[in-house]
Amino acid sequence: MSEHIRLTPLHDISPADATAWHQVVAASMAHDLPGVPPPGPEQIHAQLTKPALNSHRLAWLAVGADGSAIGVAGLRLFTSPGRDHLAELELLVDPAQRRLGTGSRLLSAVVAACRAEDRRSLVVEAAADSPGEAFCEKRSFRQALALDHLILRLDQLDEAAVLQVAEAEHPGYRLTGWTGTVPDGLAAAFATAKNAMNDMPVGDLDYGTVDWDADRVRAMAQVIADRGDTLLTVAAVHDDGAMAGYTEILLPRGAAARAQQYDTAVVPAHRGHGLGLWLKAAMVRRLRAEHPGVVEIETDNAEDNVHMLAVNHRLGFRSYRRTREFQLDVPAA
Repeated sequence: MSEHIRLTPLHDISPADATAWHQVVAASMAHDLPGVPPPGPEQIHAQLTKPALNSHRLAWLAVGADGSAIGVAGLRLFTSPGRDHLAELELLVDPAQRRLGTGSRLLSAVVAACRAEDRRSLVVEAAADSPGEAFCEKRSFRQALALDHLILRLDQLDEAAVLQVAEAEHPGYRLTGWTGTVPDGLAAAFATAKNAMNDMPVGDLDYGTVDWDADRVRAMAQVIADRGDTLLTVAAVHDDGAMAGYTEILLPRGAAARAQQYDTAVVPAHRGHGLGLWLKAAMVRRLRAEHPGVVEIETDNAEDNVHMLAVNHRLGFRSYRRTREFQLDVPAA
C-alpha cells in the first residue's frame, strides 16, 4: 500500500500545510495520549514557521491516495558546538492510516537527511507502551531514557502549605522574577546558572552540552516570544550577586489552561538548601496571582532523578503518564 503514499518535503510552510499537520497531530494524540491536550493550529503554525534557536528544521508531509494528509515528520538539526552531531525527530501517523508503510517511508527520508547532514544521533520520544514505542523498537532504536510525566492541579492545591514553603526564609538568598527576556543586570548571572542544566540526568542519550551566555539566554526568550508563547521565570539570587537557581514556566499562546514546566536548576555550589522547592513554590504562588486561568502544570523528570521527583511530589505533582526517549545511532553514508 505504500506505493499510494506520496512524501512531500515542506520548504515554505503554507497555512494549508500547517492545517494538515495539525490534523495529523490532533488525531494521533487523541488516540495515543488521551487526556493530553494537543497544540492548537496557531501553535503548530508557529512551531513550523518560526526559527528555532541554534538549529534548523526539515519537514515532510505524507499524503494518501485521496490527497489527504496521513503522516508528518519533523526533524530538528542542532547547529551549536557540542550538539552539531544531533537531530531530534517528531514522527506521527494518523491512527486510521497506520500499518500501510507511511511511518517507514517517513523514517527512511529522515535517516537519509541525517546522513546528508552528518548527524550520528537521532532521538525521538514515544509514549510508554504505545504504537510509537513498538515502532522504534522494531527499527533499531534503543531506549536511552525513561521519563515520568506529572501534573499539578492548581484547583486541588494545598495553598497554605505551598504559601508556607514560598515564604520560608533562606538567609543569604532573595527571590526575583521576570516575564520574557531576563533583565540586563541579571543576564550574565542567569547564563551561568543555565549551565547547571548540563548535569541533569539524560540516561544514555548522546545529547551533548549547551554553553549558555547572556546573548544565548536573550535569544532563547526571543524565540519563545516570536512563537507567541509566554515565558515566566523565578530565580534565587545570592547576596554575592550570583544566581543560585531558577525555575521557568511556559504559557502556550492563547488561553491555555495547562502550563508547561521548562527548566528548573540549582547551581551545584548552592544545592542542599531547599532552593528548588522554594523556587517552584514561589512560581506556583505567582501563577495563582497573575494567571488564574491556568489550572494545571505539566512537568517531566527522568525516572532516576529522585531529587526533583521528590520536590515535585512534595508540592503536589502526581504521575499520570510515562514516555521513553529512543536513540538511533545513524550509520555513516
